Amino acid sequence: MAVAALYTKYNRVWIPDPEEVWKSAEIAKDYRVGDQVLRLLLEDGTELDYSIDPEHLPPLRNPDILVGENDLTALSYLHEPAVLHNLRVRFAESKLIYTYSGIILVAMNPYKQLPIYGDAIIHAYSGQNMGDMDPHIFAVAEEAYKQMARNNKNQSIIVSGESGAGKTVSARYAMRYFATVSKSSSNAHVENKVLASNPITEAVGNAKTTRNDNSSRFGKYTEISFDERHQIIGANMRTYLLEKSRVVFQSENERNYHIFYQLCASAQQSEFKHLKLGSAEEFHYTSSGGSTAIEGVNDRADMLETQKTFALLGFKEDFQMDVFKTLAAILHLGNVQITAVGSERSTVSGDDSHLKVFCELLGLDSGKVAQWLCNRKITTTSETVVKPMTRPQAVNARDALAKKIYAHLFDFLVERINHALRFSGKQHTFIGVLDIYGFETFDVNSFEQFCINYANEKLQQQFNLHVFKLEQEEYMKEDIPWTLIDFYDNQPVIDLIEAKMGILELLDEECLLPQGSDENWLQKLYNNFINKNSLFEKPRMSTTSFIIQHFADKVEYKCEGFLEKNRDTVYDVLVEILRESKFHLCAKFFQENPVPPSPFGSAITMKSAKQVIKPNNKQLRTTVGSKFRSSLSLLMETLNATTPHYVRCIKPNDEKLPFEFDSKRIVQQLRACGVLETIRIGAQSYPSRWTYIEFYSRYGILMTKQELSFSDKKEVCKASLHRLIQDSNQYQFGKTKIFFRAGQVAYLEKLRLDKLRQGCVLIQKHIRGWLQRKKFLRKRQAALIIQQYFRGQHTVRRAVTAAALKEAWAAIIIQKYCRGHLVRSLYQLIRVATITIQAYTRGFLARRRYRKMLEEHKAVILQKYARAWLARRRFQNIRRFVLNIQLTYRVQRLQKKLEDQNKENHGLVEKLTSLAAARAGDVEKIQKLESELDRAAAHRLTYEEKGKKYKAAVEEKLAKLQKHNSELETQKEQIQRKLQEQTEELKGKMDDLTKQLFEDVQKEERQRILLEKSFELKTQDCEKQICSLKEEVKALKDENAQLQHQLEEERVASDSLKGEVARLSEQAKTISEFEKEIELLQTQKIDVEKHVQSQKREMREKMSEITKQLLESYEIGDVRSRLSVEDLEHLNEDGELWFAYEGLKKATRVLESHFQSQKDCYEKEIEALNFKVVHLSQEINHLQKLFREENDINESIRHEVTRLTSENMMIPDFKQQISELEKQKQDLEIRLNEQMENMKGKVEELSNPVNGSQEEEGMKKRTVEAQNEMRAKEKEKLVDKIQEMQEASEHLKPFETESEVESHFRQEASRLTMENRDLEEQLDMKDRVIKKLQDQVKTLTKTIEKAGDVHLTSGPKEYLGMLEYKREDEARLIQNLILDLKPRGVVVNMVPGLPAHILFMCVRYADSLSDASMLKSLMNSIINGIKQVVKEHLEDFEMLSFWLSNTCHFLNCLKQYSGEEEFMKHNSPHQNKNCLNNFDLSEYRQILSDVAIRIYHQFIIVMENNIQPIIVPGMLEYESLQGISGLKPTGFRKRSSSIDDTDAYTMASVLQQLSYFYSTMCQNGLDPELVRQAVKQLFFLIGAVTLNSLLLRKDMCSCRKGMQIRCNISYLEEWLKDKNLQNSLAKETLEPLSQAAWLLQVKKITDSDAKEIYERCTSLSAVQIIKILNSYTPIDDFEKRVTPSFVRKVQALLNSREDSSQLMLDTRYLFQVMFPFTPSPHALEMIEIPSSFKLGFLHRL
Repeated sequence: MAVAALYTKYNRVWIPDPEEVWKSAEIAKDYRVGDQVLRLLLEDGTELDYSIDPEHLPPLRNPDILVGENDLTALSYLHEPAVLHNLRVRFAESKLIYTYSGIILVAMNPYKQLPIYGDAIIHAYSGQNMGDMDPHIFAVAEEAYKQMARNNKNQSIIVSGESGAGKTVSARYAMRYFATVSKSSSNAHVENKVLASNPITEAVGNAKTTRNDNSSRFGKYTEISFDERHQIIGANMRTYLLEKSRVVFQSENERNYHIFYQLCASAQQSEFKHLKLGSAEEFHYTSSGGSTAIEGVNDRADMLETQKTFALLGFKEDFQMDVFKTLAAILHLGNVQITAVGSERSTVSGDDSHLKVFCELLGLDSGKVAQWLCNRKITTTSETVVKPMTRPQAVNARDALAKKIYAHLFDFLVERINHALRFSGKQHTFIGVLDIYGFETFDVNSFEQFCINYANEKLQQQFNLHVFKLEQEEYMKEDIPWTLIDFYDNQPVIDLIEAKMGILELLDEECLLPQGSDENWLQKLYNNFINKNSLFEKPRMSTTSFIIQHFADKVEYKCEGFLEKNRDTVYDVLVEILRESKFHLCAKFFQENPVPPSPFGSAITMKSAKQVIKPNNKQLRTTVGSKFRSSLSLLMETLNATTPHYVRCIKPNDEKLPFEFDSKRIVQQLRACGVLETIRIGAQSYPSRWTYIEFYSRYGILMTKQELSFSDKKEVCKASLHRLIQDSNQYQFGKTKIFFRAGQVAYLEKLRLDKLRQGCVLIQKHIRGWLQRKKFLRKRQAALIIQQYFRGQHTVRRAVTAAALKEAWAAIIIQKYCRGHLVRSLYQLIRVATITIQAYTRGFLARRRYRKMLEEHKAVILQKYARAWLARRRFQNIRRFVLNIQLTYRVQRLQKKLEDQNKENHGLVEKLTSLAAARAGDVEKIQKLESELDRAAAHRLTYEEKGKKYKAAVEEKLAKLQKHNSELETQKEQIQRKLQEQTEELKGKMDDLTKQLFEDVQKEERQRILLEKSFELKTQDCEKQICSLKEEVKALKDENAQLQHQLEEERVASDSLKGEVARLSEQAKTISEFEKEIELLQTQKIDVEKHVQSQKREMREKMSEITKQLLESYEIGDVRSRLSVEDLEHLNEDGELWFAYEGLKKATRVLESHFQSQKDCYEKEIEALNFKVVHLSQEINHLQKLFREENDINESIRHEVTRLTSENMMIPDFKQQISELEKQKQDLEIRLNEQMENMKGKVEELSNPVNGSQEEEGMKKRTVEAQNEMRAKEKEKLVDKIQEMQEASEHLKPFETESEVESHFRQEASRLTMENRDLEEQLDMKDRVIKKLQDQVKTLTKTIEKAGDVHLTSGPKEYLGMLEYKREDEARLIQNLILDLKPRGVVVNMVPGLPAHILFMCVRYADSLSDASMLKSLMNSIINGIKQVVKEHLEDFEMLSFWLSNTCHFLNCLKQYSGEEEFMKHNSPHQNKNCLNNFDLSEYRQILSDVAIRIYHQFIIVMENNIQPIIVPGMLEYESLQGISGLKPTGFRKRSSSIDDTDAYTMASVLQQLSYFYSTMCQNGLDPELVRQAVKQLFFLIGAVTLNSLLLRKDMCSCRKGMQIRCNISYLEEWLKDKNLQNSLAKETLEPLSQAAWLLQVKKITDSDAKEIYERCTSLSAVQIIKILNSYTPIDDFEKRVTPSFVRKVQALLNSREDSSQLMLDTRYLFQVMFPFTPSPHALEMIEIPSSFKLGFLHRL
């Protein structure tokens, strides 16, 4: 395609402009080859005939969709005006200061603090690919860090630009980024020291200039060293070309170095008074520029900051004071007055105060200094001559000395900083940050500008080579033919400067000559280079200057001062004086010993760019130029060995105004820094590069059906390109990309826009045509209607006559009388039918009123009996109260008698002979027990027979019920047959009486509702009466049981123990059999109930079918036509056909008078059937209640029996102990007899232990007897209960009627309930008695062991919810239960928090022993074990979740069983018995709470680390709504991403990760409230990370992306709903992101839109709203950009807000965690230890 074809109407071009450099114009007429003039339309509306050269047409303007791109290489037309316009849009309109230009980051100085450098921004760029985020200095730093870590190759960041462009700030931010993302793990805080070096170097090396308030007056290359883990371990700094002349002279409105003014501002402080300083205006070296202060800068505060950084680097106060003394001495030296003595001599007064202070501070002889400041020594071969100097020469010598001292001090500080940043070990890699001056050209350029531009020539050469290297690699990677591109090579300029016999060599040669001068050197340059080198020129109007053609521009240099500055000489006598200084720092500066080399052992030797020593031999002196050339060569060698990254800083205007764009100044800098050269080089090849997928997605609209039929998208792209662009040289096909020449993408965009415009026109054509046709048809229809009415009126007027009117009137009269007759006939018929219906209805109502009166009479009788019963109940309550008081008094008397009896029994033990009698009695008792055992077996057989009889009786009852159901079925069939017969007879009369039928239905329905309400009231009254009866029966039972208990205690004192135990065990077996029978009966009862319900359901279904048949026998349409709307609504109210059936039944009764007798019989049968069904359902309900109560009673009996049997197992041990006691007592009798015979005097001594043993045996015997009494009482009660149950089952037989069965069941239920409560009270009393007995047994056992040295093992006990362990097993417990336990397998089918419960049971055991040391050791071991296991698994999510759950459960157990009232109220009575008794563990609870908080924070961190890489790809980049996003051209940065993302995360990945977190937390038993808090934290992270990335990605700020984000948020909300987490407040954390998505989609044009944005976006800060509006990027040409005026309107509304100025959300913010108290529902007694825990050494108590 020819380039001229693009110059068509409506396209835009750039034309030169003297003010704006370039301005835009629109082509008003198509250009044709050969035209000399191009018709243009300017933006102000004026037309212009622009003269053109056909070979050099004006540059085309890019489409609007490409304007404002992040990367300049993404522009289709790459030229100067396109670059300038793109920068203007980004900087002035969008307020974006960073832009990519290929591998260069262009940084514009905003002259304003921006909130884009916080730690949140650093974390947002960390780990991201360079092209994925908006351009930023952090992105360049991340790219360098990432390439260093991945390739293990050294990197460099080259920051350049003119003074005031922001080089120092950019370098500082890059170093801060490295210090933040690669923090050292040691405590040395190396990264802080690296950052602290900047304020020091800025204080001594930066100054205020006319262009910049903080201008770096030296070049600096900082190498930041990293170890193998890519953490900072140290740094080294090299400096270049310090501007020493600034020490002694400053231009107007400029300042000296900052450190001087900081020192003067702090002069009045006590530590600086000995320096004898004053204000900066008092010193010549600080006031020569006329400006001693900077607006907004506090020099005194900066001095404090400088001192802090000195201290941070380890510089002591003595060292700092030495530095300040040197600086003060320089200031005083500048104030030394030199007076002229004639024209040949000068002198310094010996009384000069400043000279004295100077000499005092540096330890010098003031006389020598005064002498040699005004004289010089000339040494020849034969003699030494002292030559006086003129005043100007003396002033120069003084200034040279000041510059020399300051230069040495500067180099010394750099050396000490490097020493402070030195590290031990080997450097793995490093990243260098070069902060160096850019190309400079002023009105007067001298030696400093010459050196600066020479350095920039070298850097530009290195940059060009690197650019070509990258281009070549890209072409080779894609198999594109590489062709050499013509570019400007600046090697000739470099040769002109540094080659043999070049400018620098000639300058050094002239400096060696004694009579060398600037004029002689310039003449040599003229002779060597004029007319011989095209890059060197002589000015026409000057003989003291020369011109060099640099790569950026021509620069004219003044030769004045070149030799002096290159020599940098200080007279030798002054050097000797300073070398003899008593001030060690000054003497060290001028020592001849060389400076030790740098400790860095890298491949390249690193040393200071300036050497401190200056040899005395003139032949060996090195000039400034030669030193700069060698240091520059070393720098280039270092940069060539690294991978460079370029940052070009641009100064937008000279007035330092924020966001002001000066096109002239910016173009000048773009040319000087090489950006435009890079653009030019890129434009010569293939600057636009698209992947095949991007091209297919963007330009699919231009492809034909035949092309789209190919399966391979690559082939589709090739075929379409061959058709769209005829010239194949304009593009190349690579392996993964398509390469386009400059302008081809714009051409494709034009074709695409034309295609879309044609489509729009076509759509508009059809829509407008449809609208016009619709309008025409509407008008046509209106015309036809008008014509129709007009023609009809005309016809009527012609057709109507007098005869026709008479005939019409007669017809109307006839119709009137005929219709009246028909209506009267119909009225008479309806009246007769209505009277008939009323008669039958009134009769029905009279009969119903009569039945109601009968029912009310019965109710009065019931009330009479109920009131009598209430009076009796009140009397019984009073009597029961009296009996309770009597019983309490009698119990107290009995207890007193028992105590007296116990005291008497103690005296009886003194006789030893009673033991023999007791033994004989025991033998007899054993025989009795055996006989009673046989008797119990016989009883068992009788009980089995009774159970069988009871079972047979129940089966008989069930058979009767089944028989009754069968009778109901037969009755139902008869009713169905009668219904069928009657419906056949009713068909003829149904049409006339349908209306009356539905009225009857409504009345009957209302009456039925009233009856149901009255029946419910009566039912409630009956239930209340039944409850009161139950309570009375219960009270009577309580009284009876208490009386029986009192009688049994007094009567049963000597029953046999063994027989009772055997009988009790047999009874327990019988009870278990009865329980099985009861369960069987219950299942049978349920089956009967289900059967009855199924029958009832079938009956209702059959009735509904009958009703449907009745309705279907009539014509539905006719019936509906006769029904009103209210009737239909009433018919469909309940949705059941039962009421319809009732209505039909009542209608049948009204209509069929001759079948009245049959209908009455039918109604009675239906009512009886309903009554029976209802009665059966009530009976079944009562049966259910009865069986449920019986089951509860049986369950309590079962528990009691198992407990008693477990306690009775101790009886054989008691018997064995008794027998052993008897043997011991017999032995004691024998011993006593022997001792009484042998030693009568020792009877008293031996009687004491005997008496003690007798007392112990008596206590044991009484304990056993008390237990026997309780067992006997319990046995009798159980026997009575079993008998009562059998009697209840037998009582069911004789009740034939339903009412009798119901009343009997109620009585039995009330009786069993009362007995159940009595049993519970008795069980509680027995538990307390048994515990007392067990304590007595323990004391008795200990006494026996002491007396007879016999160890008796205790029998099995009831589980107490404790785990016994030994002190030496504590370590094994912690190891197996905490350190070695794995979460998987524990959480499945087990109690949540099982390890925590086991640990607490061990704590309970230690508490029960009242062993403080044991408990303290266990608690400390548990806490340390949890800390250790968490520390060992800091990144294991499942382990952290598991131990967070167990820590919370353990903490809750400590609270639940602490005994504190606020926690005990949540426990059951049994759980309250397990509370800790001896120790308060509230301190340990606080420690555990802190441990839980730390685990939770680490738990959240692990979840965030796992989900964070998925958030941005899934939430922001993934297209949940396929096909709505469009692709735009991408630049070099996007194409050359350093890392290929192979893992394509989607929204499903985010939801899957969330589900994994949720399921793991639930499986590990984490408290639901903690789960909600964790989910809320995760959702906050998702919203914050997504919003932060959105704010930093201009390409994502579009309307379609807002739709994608809103869709993804809905997925998250749906996930919350599925997991029932709506109450977790997680949805609210997504509100900022949701509002940002809304802001992208909303219209942004009018004032109302701005107000709506202000009112809706309450969760976004003003900075974020403005950032989104400025970053809004249309994807298509049809979308509009947000205008700057609209942004200003929104900003004006937002100014009233007082919200945060931070741009980014803090992703590290943690919500406050609350640990809820959730009591454990698990009983400690029921917890068992799995064998997999390997805790066999623990024993349950």
